[in-house]
Amino acid sequence: RLPSQRLLSERLGVSRPSLREALMTLETLGLIRTFPGRGTFVANPDEQPSAKATHWRYSDDFGMSDVFEVRLLLEARLAQHAAETSTLDDIAHLNAVTDRMETAWEKGDLIANVDEDLAFHQYIAGKSRNPLLLQTYNSLSAFLKETQRQPIPFTALERMADSIAEHRAIIDALHNRNASDARTAMVAHIRNTAICAGIAV
Repeated sequence: RLPSQRLLSERLGVSRPSLREALMTLETLGLIRTFPGRGTFVANPDEQPSAKATHWRYSDDFGMSDVFEVRLLLEARLAQHAAETSTLDDIAHLNAVTDRMETAWEKGDLIANVDEDLAFHQYIAGKSRNPLLLQTYNSLSAFLKETQRQPIPFTALERMADSIAEHRAIIDALHNRNASDARTAMVAHIRNTAICAGIAV
């Protein structure tokens, strides 16, 4: 059984919000399990959930397919904005993030892989020239992040290779300042990620 979040944050020297984010990732990856009234426990590796059995933590409010649909709308437009505003430094940063994501996957470090994937999408969103659009994205970040975490534990080797290639295609479109290609590449990436989670959008 894990200590309380208060004790963990003190022992690790991290903020409570950062700790909660890390615990959510660990739970989505099937490494820990939380039981109401009992606490959070390290999961038995022999009892890892299947993709179909994995709990969608926001199911009381809306389905995962609803969030993927919102991602399609928001991130497609954000990618267009990024194509119009990205600098060479931005392109270099996104390439570095994707390199780290690929390295993490090759090492079997799913936590780092998820972190870099989240960083990639958040960085592109941050290039928006519409502050209200960015604010909307940030206000939904918890839901959007979960759709990025959810498929990772069940992603096949060839799908991860495709996902990395999709990231590269998005970066190429941003580098070429081609808003249409950036939108198309982002839509394809999100739809393929949804398929890994058993969702068609």
